[in-house]
Amino acid sequence: MNNDIAIFEEHKIRRFYDEKTETWYFSVVDIIQVLIQQPDYQAARNYWKVLKNRLKKEGSESVTKCNRLKMIAQDGKLRLTDAANAETLLRLIQSVPSPKAEPIKLWLAKVGYERMQEMADPSRSLDRARETWRKHGRSEKWIQQRMLGQETRNKLTDYWKTHDIKEGEEFAILTNIIHQEWSGVSVKHHKSLKGLKTQNLRDHMNEAELIFSALAELSTRRIAESVQATGLPENKAAGKKGGKIAKNARLELEKKTGKKVITAENYLPLKTPKFPGDK
Repeated sequence: MNNDIAIFEEHKIRRFYDEKTETWYFSVVDIIQVLIQQPDYQAARNYWKVLKNRLKKEGSESVTKCNRLKMIAQDGKLRLTDAANAETLLRLIQSVPSPKAEPIKLWLAKVGYERMQEMADPSRSLDRARETWRKHGRSEKWIQQRMLGQETRNKLTDYWKTHDIKEGEEFAILTNIIHQEWSGVSVKHHKSLKGLKTQNLRDHMNEAELIFSALAELSTRRIAESVQATGLPENKAAGKKGGKIAKNARLELEKKTGKKVITAENYLPLKTPKFPGDK
């Protein structure tokens, strides 16, 4: 996880980015402090303590979905702190009467709220993605390949969901196994090679990388379905076999063309060089 600070109206909000699940987690107390407009951090902690106990008694899922993560405390040391993703925070905010509730929701929209809207209407997600890729200069051919790859990915994750694979960590484990097998590098290494941090790796793949990723995941799903793979160990085995099929195809292509499929190419904006006197 990566430690970070986000700013909302001059308030510092501690957050962590989980690279495995590609999810932001925010300090609940920091959000509460903004909502109740309380300059005293300890008072905000006490407010959250009382609210948390009340929500627990009410059987609220929001509290159970909070994680205890290590974040930088006021004394500069890493200490366990209640943290939640954007979706959970949006539910918690409903329990705190505050004029800051709507601004906080809009702020969280940048990192999670849109996802909730898209769950209700998946077409919004597709349209937004296409428009974003066009604005970033992607070709229609690239966009089509990216969408096809995502459809293949979704079919695989749908299979996992119905065969005892837990979303989050286990999805990430299987994804990395497949990726490592076909590409020869881990997801983390591949992102590092392209100079990516929080960006989505697939959004920065070239056409060949997208195609081989899709082949690996298609093969994995077909193999898993053929043996009705259930649970993590059986799906790990299917992932290795599926990834190997794409690996063999990749090696054959590289042998014929003399060009590597895995590259450092990305679609990050070019940095404008600074000149003396620039701020």
